[in-house]
Amino acid sequence: MSQFNEREESFEKKFAHDAEMQFKAEARRNKLLGLWAADLMGKSGDEAIEYAKEVVKADFEEAGHEDVVRKVSGDLGDKADEATIRAKMEALLIEAKAQLMTELK
Repeated sequence: MSQFNEREESFEKKFAHDAEMQFKAEARRNKLLGLWAADLMGKSGDEAIEYAKEVVKADFEEAGHEDVVRKVSGDLGDKADEATIRAKMEALLIEAKAQLMTELK
């Protein structure tokens, strides 16, 4: 295999790995967001875990994260506005990535 082909294969593997890690981080973020929202709604234990799973599933409705914002916003009502939810999502994505990196060590 030529150096060029080896380099190309290496880039492809890195791209696939990065895409997988981003997917995992976003799924983890959605789970954490679901747990946060469940707490605001007074849910705990198995009920909170089930709600978090619903939030993760909501992300598969359409590309992007608007489907998640819409679900959580609709469920929370006046307990949190969309700006608060989006800010929480940003913070939780950082936390999710940090958790994944810790797990990889």
